[in-house]
Amino acid sequence: MEFVIKQGILKDELGFVQGIVEKKSTIPVLSNILIESVGENTIRFIGTDLDVTIRCEAAADIKQSGSMCIQARKLFDIVRLLPDSDVHFTKEENEWVKLNCGKSNFRLAGVNREQFPEVPSFKSAPMKLSADIFNHFINNTAFAITNEQSRFTLSGAKFMIADGTARMVTTDGHRLAFIEKKLAGEASAEAMDALIPKKALMELTKIARDADGDVSFGEDANHIYFEVGGRLLITRKLSGTFPNYEMVIPKDNDKTAIFDAEEMKNAIRRVALMADERTRSVRLTVKPNEIEIGAQSSEEGEAHEKVAAEYNGDEVQIGFNSQYLQDFLNVIGASEAESGETEKETEGEKVKVKESASKPRISFEFKDGNAQTQMSIAGDTAYSYKYIVMPLRI
Repeated sequence: MEFVIKQGILKDELGFVQGIVEKKSTIPVLSNILIESVGENTIRFIGTDLDVTIRCEAAADIKQSGSMCIQARKLFDIVRLLPDSDVHFTKEENEWVKLNCGKSNFRLAGVNREQFPEVPSFKSAPMKLSADIFNHFINNTAFAITNEQSRFTLSGAKFMIADGTARMVTTDGHRLAFIEKKLAGEASAEAMDALIPKKALMELTKIARDADGDVSFGEDANHIYFEVGGRLLITRKLSGTFPNYEMVIPKDNDKTAIFDAEEMKNAIRRVALMADERTRSVRLTVKPNEIEIGAQSSEEGEAHEKVAAEYNGDEVQIGFNSQYLQDFLNVIGASEAESGETEKETEGEKVKVKESASKPRISFEFKDGNAQTQMSIAGDTAYSYKYIVMPLRI
């Protein structure tokens, strides 16, 4: 096999693929990337960890068709340091690969194509959803996915689409993130209800981040297929039953406080420095017109800070893991910063315009110091977004 490809194109595609590839795998071939020719002027790159597979394609000048299988991380490290020029690949008879770019010359050890695992055959992707919506869903829920390997059914997101509505739910057993959007004009007769692994979600945000159009997706009994431009992401579904999230969403929270998200985030970051290292607990005392945040450690000291709030009810104290509050407030700030860029039509031509995004305000709904609390973005009509947290005993 022999082909020539632009360094910039090659670097971009390898950047997507190497995120999937296992860096320290018990199966050595999984640390490799498969490169094969498709037709007369297209090169295909495939990486897999057996659960998640990515396939990218790029234009290239193919001198001799064929395939090669080489170490993914090493290739990526080399390519990103090469000059912006043509990269020439030549496969030798012993599976080794020669790489030339300008004055740089490398020889890389390869493995036989037959050792690379068969990837799932691509099924249809009949459903479509805006890449912006997918990214917003994932960015606002993925932080609540558990990191405990033993809790298999919670190690991903429940994604549902039906009757013109898309939903995504994540939980780690202590908190839950729920987001929903009506798909006016995008409603489809197709429906889906599946558990998507966290790794697949993170890789999907990478390939959909700069996409202006839609993400096409579909499923079979064991896999979900996402197609963005010329890139295909295939993930094995998580098995098992996701908890009944509707039972967790509180129905009788009768008290509401509204506060500035940025002000609260910064206050909690400061106060949490004095929180107990094991529990990370902070105490929120909700009073008329303010919320006082407090934390103390028997060994290090204590901290208190007040944040203005719209609230006229009785005084209530609620304890939280400070990290759970910060995770939510961090993504709210990031989402609002991204929303500062909008499209406007001028003389028939759409252009992106920077607008000053209004500071997000949080609606903090609760019943007492023992029941789960619910947080949402006050006045948000684009999405129905809820974050539910179980309080700590204080």
